[in-house]
Amino acid sequence: MDLGLFLDILGIPSTSGEERRLAGFLKERLSAPEVNEFEVGDGTVNLMLDWSGTGHPSFVFCTHLDTVPPYIPPSVELVKQGDLLPDGRKAAADDTIIKGRGSCDAKGQIFSMYNACLELSREGYKDFGLLLLAGEETGSHGAKAYTKNNHGGDFVLVGEPTDNCLASASKGTKAFEVTIPGKACHSGYPEHGSSAVERFVDLMNTLKLVEFPPDPILGPTTWNVGDLLSSNPQNILSPETRFRIYFRTTFATDELIQNKLLGASPRGTVIQAFGGDTPMRYFSEIEGIPSKPVSFGSDAPRLDNFARRAICGPGSILTAHTDKEYVLVSDLKKAVEQYILIYKTVNDNK
Repeated sequence: MDLGLFLDILGIPSTSGEERRLAGFLKERLSAPEVNEFEVGDGTVNLMLDWSGTGHPSFVFCTHLDTVPPYIPPSVELVKQGDLLPDGRKAAADDTIIKGRGSCDAKGQIFSMYNACLELSREGYKDFGLLLLAGEETGSHGAKAYTKNNHGGDFVLVGEPTDNCLASASKGTKAFEVTIPGKACHSGYPEHGSSAVERFVDLMNTLKLVEFPPDPILGPTTWNVGDLLSSNPQNILSPETRFRIYFRTTFATDELIQNKLLGASPRGTVIQAFGGDTPMRYFSEIEGIPSKPVSFGSDAPRLDNFARRAICGPGSILTAHTDKEYVLVSDLKKAVEQYILIYKTVNDNK
């Protein structure tokens, strides 16, 4: 494995919306019989490295070009068996740790999948490709554009940090913008107004008490608030609170979420739905590779022009998006072996 190439990939910042430079580097640096570039429409591009000779590989390795901010430059460190890793685990053996933004989400997947493709090509296999998508972290814009404008195939293997397990199922997502009205007044006389902030707090407390149906596969339904805004001065009651709320849904709750939110919201609340993905089951039956459900989103739900979909990759989702993001070289090598095994198993069972 050319770790120098991996470090070069990590050395190019590719925060969502700025991944075109990385795409250009990969187009020039990675070797494949055919390399095609597709405009997404927002200034970013998708790449397809194609070994099929037909322009339409039936098996596609796929992961994303973009990362979350902030950019963290790569670093390399040798670790001994028993040494503490950034997430508190102990190294199982002497190893090399590579840190930095994208090391496990998802430039480690780009690197591992590319190496798997090179090995498959050396062994004489041809009907496969490597699809690199823009904008996964901010709404799967690249995946949507690819699905709309390009041919699919029989099987897509999506690279995400799953501890090198196959994802058996993933939670869905539902996003809403919520606006809670209030009535401004002098904070010394609160009886003459109504604080939208207090009404927001009431909603949060009510939602905490909502009992969502349990799901035996995907577990609990969770939610998170972001982009919270109330621009009132401190001595004036808030006339309006606006925020985004994001649910991770299960098979048991996906269709219930909007009504649950409506039922918990204060009178006069305006709720705008922004859609999301439904919970999904994935292909996860490869002898020798463990499987587990995951709670994160990916491009996989948007790639519905493939008959079968799977998710697998090196690294841990628990360090992705954090300043402790890392991947072990041993996990990258294991990912290459597993990607090859998945391809051969699927290919042999056609």
